[in-house]
Amino acid sequence: MNIETREEALERVLALEKPNCPHCNQEMQIWEVPQITCGDGLGWGEPFLFICFNDDCPLFKGGWEELLEQVGQVSSYRCMNYPGTDNYELLPVFSHMGGEGQIITDETMAQQAAQEEAIKSGFSILADCYVNHDLVQLLKMTMDTSEPGRVRLKAAEMLGDLADTEAIDPLRNTRFGMAKLQDTVNEAIKKIHTRCFTRECPFCAEIIKKQAKVCKHCNKEVAGQ
Repeated sequence: MNIETREEALERVLALEKPNCPHCNQEMQIWEVPQITCGDGLGWGEPFLFICFNDDCPLFKGGWEELLEQVGQVSSYRCMNYPGTDNYELLPVFSHMGGEGQIITDETMAQQAAQEEAIKSGFSILADCYVNHDLVQLLKMTMDTSEPGRVRLKAAEMLGDLADTEAIDPLRNTRFGMAKLQDTVNEAIKKIHTRCFTRECPFCAEIIKKQAKVCKHCNKEVAGQ
C-alpha cells in the first residue's frame, strides 16, 4: 500500500477545480490542515481541504449568534469541503482570522518553492565545502540567519567532523535562536575537542590540551578540573 506524502497530496488538490461554497457561491480556498489535530483528536483524514473564507458567507455570519445562543461560546463555522467530493461539513472557528494562516495561496507556494531551492543550493555548497575542506564557509553558513535551518544544522554537524579548535571561539560567542541548532553546535564543539585532544580551561575558558595540569593562559592548576 502506497502512502501519499503531503507534497503529493498538495499536487493532487492543486490539480482539482476549486469548488464554490454552497452557502454563498464564492470560490473556496485550499487550506492546509494543522499538524496538531483538534476536535476529537482524529483529524480530518486529509492534509489539505477546501474552506470558504468569505466573511460575508451566510453560514459564517449567522454562526456567531447561533453558537452563542446554543453553547454560550463566541465562535462560528466556515464551510469545509473534502477535495474531489461533494462532502461539505463545518469547520469551527473562534475569530475572523481563525485558520487564515494555513491558506495555500500563490504567494505561499512561491515562498515554499524559494525555500526548497535555497535548501537545495545550500546543500550543494556544503558538498563543495566538504570536498575542498572549506571551514570558513562552513562556519559562515552555520552562523548565517538567512540560511535555511536544515542547511545551518548540517553545516554545524560538518564543523564537528572537520573543523579544528579555531572554530570553537566563534561558535561559543554566538547565540543561536534555534534550540536544535544550539544543541548541534554544542555537540560539534565536543567533537572538535575530542578529535584535537583539547578542552577549555574551567577558569579562563581558553583552549588547552586535554592532559594539561596547569593552564598556559591563566597559570591556574587544572588537573582534575
